[in-house]
Amino acid sequence: MGAYPVLRGQLLDRFTGAGRFLRGDHAIAQLIRFAVVGGASNIAYVLLFTAMTGVGPLAANIAGSIVSTVIANELHRRLTFRAAGRVTWFTAQWEGGGLALAGLAISTAALAALGHLAPGLGALTQAAAMIAVMAAIGGARFLALRGFVF
Repeated sequence: MGAYPVLRGQLLDRFTGAGRFLRGDHAIAQLIRFAVVGGASNIAYVLLFTAMTGVGPLAANIAGSIVSTVIANELHRRLTFRAAGRVTWFTAQWEGGGLALAGLAISTAALAALGHLAPGLGALTQAAAMIAVMAAIGGARFLALRGFVF
């Protein structure tokens, strides 16, 4: 029973240190926050898309994409890059939205190229290739947001 407070203190120190690191402005901390925000905005997309399926998948996709992008841009401004004092809401939406559109264009082109260059690929291989493309786009978006927007 005497070791419990020591162990508890050590665990608390580790969590406190990790929390302090994650709140920092280091690139790795920002990248982790970027990924968490991306996951949260994807959840928002899925929820909105699911709620709007009655109006059709195209309208649900457009609405989900717009709303989740706006959410992600604002969370990146406030949380990921802590730029709320330096970057206005409009600037974050305009520039972050432009980067999102560029990513959509690149991923669409990659999907079209994949279908043209390797038409016999199975669905799993296509999905793996698109995950790799999306990871590269996400990395480039992180660098662009970090270096130019925020």
